[in-house]
Amino acid sequence: MTEIADFGVTFVDIGGCTAMINVPELSWRRIDHPSDVVAVGQRNSAEILDVDLVSERVPLSLKALQEDPMLEFVQQVGRIVTGPVTRLVPFGASVRIEDRDDGLEGLVHNTELAGTHVDRPEDVVRVGDVLTVKIIDVDPRRRRIVLSRVQALTPGSA
Repeated sequence: MTEIADFGVTFVDIGGCTAMINVPELSWRRIDHPSDVVAVGQRNSAEILDVDLVSERVPLSLKALQEDPMLEFVQQVGRIVTGPVTRLVPFGASVRIEDRDDGLEGLVHNTELAGTHVDRPEDVVRVGDVLTVKIIDVDPRRRRIVLSRVQALTPGSA
């Protein structure tokens, strides 16, 4: 790595030519800044995505050489897990379902937060609360994990 730009592109020297890795190609996991994954001077293996001779660009991917962690969760639909609420949005709560700081998160929609009608998730949960949830759907292509607190707390729920 030769440079990490604040706008989210990492520049790499590949034998005299400068290539780049855009943030979405650094990791399958959500990151705040490229320095969360790489450092200047670090040596990495990456996949060449394209060679554009006209615009003199060579995009690279680190994540192309890694297994997508979401694929593991496709096999876990129906499993009950616990995790902290990481953020609230008007339509639900994000819950981290992997026991690691950059762990994958799923969404518990307002309709799945409680057995009664929920207008705002903050009426039921707060960031930092640990919830027991059921994994009810995983869509690796759309990068979505759907969770249910109601189904996790209801014995015999489908």
